[in-house]
Amino acid sequence: MRQPGIIFGCIGLVLALITLIIWRKMEHKKPIRVSPQTVFSIVVGIVGALALGIGMCFSMVWGKMVLGIIIGMLGIVILLCLIPLTKGLKE
Repeated sequence: MRQPGIIFGCIGLVLALITLIIWRKMEHKKPIRVSPQTVFSIVVGIVGALALGIGMCFSMVWGKMVLGIIIGMLGIVILLCLIPLTKGLKE
């Protein structure tokens, strides 16, 4: 199941990107600028989501509850770090 999952996942990502580009053109919006901060935010989001998912797998599939909770909580903290990273700290 790994190979079909990878293939369909890549196809889904390409279709999502095409949909985003077409939607932005229909709304007469400027294309998305790719800056280092945008790339860093995306990487942090992916790492946080993967850590949360791996923690859930550890606790529900592999039966390692304590390790799964620790990894899952780490993923949640990483995802919460996205808020000040994307919105910025305002006083």
